[in-house]
Amino acid sequence: MSSGGGSDMAGTSILPNESIEWLKAAIAREESSYAAANPKSSKAYSAACAYMPGGNTRATVYYPPFPLAIERGENGKLYDADGHEYLNFVGEYTAGVYGNDASMLSTVLAAIGEHGTLLGGPTEHEAKLAELICKRWGYDKIRFCNTGTESNLLAVGLARNVTGKPGILSFNHAYHGGAMVFMDGPGPLNAPFDVTLSDYNDIEGTKAIIEANTDKLAAIILEPMMGAGGCIPADVEFLQMLRDMASAHNIVLIFDEVMTSRLSPGGLQARVGVKPDLTTMGKYLGGGFSFGAVGGRAELMNRFDPSKPGALSHGGTFNNNIASMIAGYIGLSEYFTEEACAELNARGDVMRERLNDIAAAAGVPVQATGVGSLIALHLCAGKIRRPADTNSPGSAEFKRLYLLYMLNRGFYVTARGMLTLNLHTTEGFIDAYLKAYIAFLDEFGPALTEAISATS
Repeated sequence: MSSGGGSDMAGTSILPNESIEWLKAAIAREESSYAAANPKSSKAYSAACAYMPGGNTRATVYYPPFPLAIERGENGKLYDADGHEYLNFVGEYTAGVYGNDASMLSTVLAAIGEHGTLLGGPTEHEAKLAELICKRWGYDKIRFCNTGTESNLLAVGLARNVTGKPGILSFNHAYHGGAMVFMDGPGPLNAPFDVTLSDYNDIEGTKAIIEANTDKLAAIILEPMMGAGGCIPADVEFLQMLRDMASAHNIVLIFDEVMTSRLSPGGLQARVGVKPDLTTMGKYLGGGFSFGAVGGRAELMNRFDPSKPGALSHGGTFNNNIASMIAGYIGLSEYFTEEACAELNARGDVMRERLNDIAAAAGVPVQATGVGSLIALHLCAGKIRRPADTNSPGSAEFKRLYLLYMLNRGFYVTARGMLTLNLHTTEGFIDAYLKAYIAFLDEFGPALTEAISATS
């Protein structure tokens, strides 16, 4: 794609507050180039606004002046309405691990066609997928639903029933689906749970909160690496403290691995060596179709057994839908195997290291955080242990400029600075991205470096 306007910042010196205005001017140039290059996406957005609030039905994928209208994807590349080709580093926010694999899609659709959909009863496909997931991730039993949001609601509901307590402990800036959002305090559309919030990776502060609320806490829920919060891994010592406190006080420890279950063959919990009572899953495990699940210890999961007195009734028309069950099984057994998982995450670890080396060599305070195939970029000079650490001056301008710059050069990236690798993210794709990233830092690094010292 065409590039945006040039820069005359390199080699000059300006005051920190002036650098923010300079970056805003650079953003305006990139946005102008973006709008000029994407008239069909602009038209599609305007048409969508006639019937959908904001022209979309998913807030995450919106960014101004309008989002690209994606026409199709194939083998790690995406194509928009204006005919531009992009290397896909969004990866459907971790759900797209298969990278729009053309051969897999053909296999899955043929298998679905052999059986039909909406059969109204159990099939062998759900049992096969359940066995595969339980054996690979080490669960006793598993329960399917439709989304990661549902899986977290189901896990919390189970914990409240088995403990007889109402409260939940979560963490500031956490995201556990559309009904459990704590990015800037509790979200206005949250489910009405009794939630107490603590700071991520704060061992002593969190321990004190748990000790003060043992009589009401039914569950502790967290991602072992914050995803939407900026790909910030939990310290192993922090996770172990939560495990110990939960065991001591009849609290169910829930790991939300909707994003992170792909970070090792046994999920991130296997990589860090701390096992929860329940794990929630979703995203890629439906093989490109909707999916959610809760897995864990038999004594907890058996509360869903409808053949037993006093069972918790959990229904859902599409919980065992044929498409997700077949696609999920084919994907895990033939494509995202344990070996492929390990290889993809090793590739991501190397890419993250290269990103940090590039920024360090350029003297620009941009950090790449994450684990394995999930990466996030932050304009931040200090250590990052929780999302609040990333609120540096110039951070918003950095993310906005980075988004437009990379889109204008054929790299599909997120507005939040998150990168997700897929099975078709080749070394060639990574090298091309890093070349563009180096050019980005060469052009805007001096202003970003100054901006981080700015005052509001």
